Amino acid sequence: MKRLLLSRWTKVVVFLLCLVPLADLGWQVYKGTLANPVEYITHTTGDWIIRFLLITLSITPLRMVLNQPQLTRFRRMFGLFAFFYGLLHFTTWFWLDKALDFQEMGKDVLKRPFITAGMTGLALMIPLAITSTAGWVRRLGFNRWQALHRLVYVSATAGVIHYYWLVKSDIRLPLMYAAILAVLLGYRVVARLRKGSPLAPRVEAAR
Repeated sequence: MKRLLLSRWTKVVVFLLCLVPLADLGWQVYKGTLANPVEYITHTTGDWIIRFLLITLSITPLRMVLNQPQLTRFRRMFGLFAFFYGLLHFTTWFWLDKALDFQEMGKDVLKRPFITAGMTGLALMIPLAITSTAGWVRRLGFNRWQALHRLVYVSATAGVIHYYWLVKSDIRLPLMYAAILAVLLGYRVVARLRKGSPLAPRVEAAR
């Protein structure tokens, strides 16, 4: 398992798999069978933002539970793909849906809470994407870098809230995402409490 996780080809395969949703999206649009392509693109990219954020947040629990620290090398990739699909989601909204009407976009952000939540989540991912490199870890220092990257918790929460407020009837999917997020964040709380207990075994700080 260790050799597989450390292989550069594994990382290439994972990268290509992360592009599968984009390829499928392009294929669906190319076929021309979608009743509402803009809505389909918006919903699909929105789903994958949350999924990649949850995958990113699952790396720390998985590496500790499975005792596979090599999983950490994939976390940056998943986080950047969450941001990538976030940019596609935003671009679809302001270009295809709002036709670059900045006045209309401003009204939407102010009047529709679910858009405000989504914009907040995406905005918080910008500094995370910018500072995702090893160079930025050195510039900021690990402790400050780690504190900054805890914004991913807020970003993921904003994304789930955005989805929940968006849907009008069937809330099962956003509730499922919310439950998964609660488990992932709850794990970190428990790990931090255990680390702070003098009677508990040492637990690595969760990010």
